[in-house]
Amino acid sequence: MTYAASRATRRFDPTLVALVTFAAITPLVLLVAPAVASQLAVERGLDPARIGTYFTVELGAFSFATIPSYYWLGRLNARVVAVAALAVFCAGNLVTALWMPDYPLFLGLRAIAAVGGGTLMVLCMTSAGESENRDRVYGLWVVGQLVAGTVGLAVLPRLFDHFGLPAFYVLLAALGALASPLCRGFDGDLGMRGKSAGVAGAATPRWLAALVICGMLAFYLSIGGIWTFVSGAAEAAGISAAATGTVLAVATTMGIVGAGLASWLGGRVPRRGMVILGYAILAASLALLATVQGVGAYVIALCGFKFAWTFVLPFILAIVATHDATGRLVASLTLVIGVGLAVGPLIAGNMLNMGASLTTVILTGLVVVIASAAMMLRAEATPTAATLANDA
Repeated sequence: MTYAASRATRRFDPTLVALVTFAAITPLVLLVAPAVASQLAVERGLDPARIGTYFTVELGAFSFATIPSYYWLGRLNARVVAVAALAVFCAGNLVTALWMPDYPLFLGLRAIAAVGGGTLMVLCMTSAGESENRDRVYGLWVVGQLVAGTVGLAVLPRLFDHFGLPAFYVLLAALGALASPLCRGFDGDLGMRGKSAGVAGAATPRWLAALVICGMLAFYLSIGGIWTFVSGAAEAAGISAAATGTVLAVATTMGIVGAGLASWLGGRVPRRGMVILGYAILAASLALLATVQGVGAYVIALCGFKFAWTFVLPFILAIVATHDATGRLVASLTLVIGVGLAVGPLIAGNMLNMGASLTTVILTGLVVVIASAAMMLRAEATPTAATLANDA
């Protein structure tokens, strides 16, 4: 029984619980990166270059999990894959905590754990893509990560003060173990949606697949580059570091509100209208951020940016899923998001190093966001492969 069919017959949706839970746990290292980075410097004496390499390895291995999913998705039982991936994730984190080896082996263990977590994330994203109300489910997917990141950033400093860095990896392993029964919530036939629907031959046109992938990549290139250096706009507006931290916390809360609202609206209102609204608020926020003067304008711009980012994201993820007949297009998003979040800051940083102003960087991001909006709206207006096959 597929997810779409099963959730209509059960009030408790185990798939939804599983995908929201694992999507919050598996990328937690990246969601609480500032706290982990500080502890790596204090406890292990890592310099900024090595800390940057650490997160590159975490993100790269997490994203790499997309590649093997092209083979197993739709061929192997998703529950078996989930159990195996969770075992790798838990074992990698536990061994890291108990051993804490020298830097090269440390990175190797983190890569192993991240591949397990990334595989679970592929399952989560593909499950959401096969749901009946994708907009709502992707909204909850985003909310779970934002809440986990917010709680983690509040709790980890105290955890580190008492127990040190190993305690964090023990926590990850423990959370994974506690969530292990949820592996049964994944549909064993995940990735077989197109075949079971009798539209196996109605593959997504290559141009359309390229369009949505480029649209998502552009979105994350812009978001990743601007969010990394957004505190620079506060400095330009004469805002203190302490006040900037407070604004960032408020903006994170607005991100939760945005994703929650998207989840509530999902299936209730036309998706196209919500995509236009989300991108419009995002563009307006970036335009304001590029010319910000004073605390008030900065708060409005940053809160609008974070709200629009998380509000529009579930809807554009749903657009990709709508055009995915096999699950592999959605699975690719784990890699696309990873590349965007890694390359976006790299491009923005190099622009700043070459003498570009922060205003130029933000306006460049605005242009990229507009391009992303054009691509995703074009995809939303295109009939799905299944619809075209049925019409034929």
